[in-house]
Amino acid sequence: MKIRVLDVSFDNVTMAEALSRGEELLQSEGAHYVVTPNPEIVEACRADAEAMAAVNGADLVLPDGIGVIYGAKMLGTPLKERVPGIEFGTAMIEYCARNGHSVYFLGAKPGVAEQAAENLKRRFDGLNVAGTADGYFKDDAVAAARIAESGAAMALICLGAPKQEKFMARYGEETGARLLLGLGGSLDVFAGVAQRAPQFYVNHNLEWFYRLIKNPSRIGRMMKLPLFLVHVARAKRG
Repeated sequence: MKIRVLDVSFDNVTMAEALSRGEELLQSEGAHYVVTPNPEIVEACRADAEAMAAVNGADLVLPDGIGVIYGAKMLGTPLKERVPGIEFGTAMIEYCARNGHSVYFLGAKPGVAEQAAENLKRRFDGLNVAGTADGYFKDDAVAAARIAESGAAMALICLGAPKQEKFMARYGEETGARLLLGLGGSLDVFAGVAQRAPQFYVNHNLEWFYRLIKNPSRIGRMMKLPLFLVHVARAKRG
């Protein structure tokens, strides 16, 4: 079942249901991709028709931000729960390690994807890393071809929104991967370059506040949340 929030159609799933679907997609023929929109991405989609089409064209659209959960509730169509992209991605990497599916890591600054892969190999015994590449490439088609050459079953596409969503929509088939995950800054966390919020903030849906404390320059991006809620309120009024 889909829940529509400002024209973005979210899958109304729990984390367990999302993972079950992800595993099915990974074992299915063809290319499939997963997106994890937060309010900032929803706002980007409202201003960019190509981004909106890419997000809504995904096989799984997971509600990453708590703002999306609040927005759906305000509209009278509540979602089951928040499904953080990094947690979904971590669980899917673990699944790949257990079941012999190779993974490709694309994105972030030079050296970050490689470090993330090394850390994850230590964390998940048996993880087969098909390849890594940073996000500073000039030709999307070449980047897709390199994933295809690696033979990866799953690829983490961490290019930031909406670039990663557009890349997956346009080049998913060309990568040869059966499942692509758009996970933004997750490689920085996997590599230890950035830290996820402590559990207290996670449990109280305050990860956004922790990121703002650690990096005050994000205030401009954070302002998308109140703007998103204003747009939701207007949508509710019809």
